[in-house]
Amino acid sequence: LVSLDTSPEPIPLNIIFEDEYLIALDKPAGMVVHPGPGHSTGTLVNALLHHCTDLSGIGGVERPGIVHRLDKDTSGLVLVAKTEPPHKNLSSQFKNREIHKEYLAIVKGNVKKDRDSIHSAIGRHKTHRKKMDTTTLKGREAYTEYQVIHRSKSWSYLRLLPRTGRTHQIRVHLASIHHPVIGDDLYGGKSGNPKMERQALHAHLLELKHPITGANLSFCAPIPPDIAAFLETNGYDPK
Repeated sequence: LVSLDTSPEPIPLNIIFEDEYLIALDKPAGMVVHPGPGHSTGTLVNALLHHCTDLSGIGGVERPGIVHRLDKDTSGLVLVAKTEPPHKNLSSQFKNREIHKEYLAIVKGNVKKDRDSIHSAIGRHKTHRKKMDTTTLKGREAYTEYQVIHRSKSWSYLRLLPRTGRTHQIRVHLASIHHPVIGDDLYGGKSGNPKMERQALHAHLLELKHPITGANLSFCAPIPPDIAAFLETNGYDPK
């Protein structure tokens, strides 16, 4: 693998909380978390290296401080560790499912049940290497709960509680019950109406223990303007 040159870049960050151990920030849709093929600049990591000069090396050269990630077109909360001890602790909290996560999504169609859960193992798609799938034989356990906040004839607004953290988990699970996230090109949410420019998925809430003090922390990233505008235009006030 060719090592990518991760250079600091003065990109503004929407920081919700920061102390000497960690940062919680609200990532905009369209921003890639860490450099990779086709995205060598303009990533969250480039912005973080400018904001914190001492991040280097935690979590690897290309992912300094990154504890977990969001897809490029998913907005919302990302946690970043500033030093090795909080990085290890937060990674452990994620791995042991001790962090409470809530997402908001607008999906295609009228979701009939007020609340339900999806238990479908997720693995790499047999032929589409960028895609994950629930029908693969080599899937890993995945579990998502959801509640309907509002429904209309052609779309539904959901609160989602992923209990595991698989790649593309919420997007794959919603597509598997024939309600893909609106605007999700990869899993069938782009075609037809209603439309959104990006996938309507937002990491809204994180509840965890402070990695050093053990204090209870709760972070909330407000509904982003594009999702709020969709809801208001289509007759639902998200406030």
